[in-house]
Amino acid sequence: MDTILKAIPIDDYKIEILTSSGISGVFDVKPYLKGSAFKELKNKAYFHLVRSAHHGIMWPNEQDFSSDTIIYDILHHPDPICRA
Repeated sequence: MDTILKAIPIDDYKIEILTSSGISGVFDVKPYLKGSAFKELKNKAYFHLVRSAHHGIMWPNEQDFSSDTIIYDILHHPDPICRA
């Protein structure tokens, strides 16, 4: 499983990602904001507290995404700016 080396929050609930296998792109978190587990991420100040952790990314109150989810979304996102 890849490790997330870089997770930099950018505009519009997106995160610039770089993985240990060299995959890079933009992970769009917006589709996940509808779920109750991620409602706190709608607060932009809180959203910017994202950090890489273990094999994914996480926030202080333990919301997280695995590197597998992030990589899948980057590679299959319809917007070419989000792809590796």
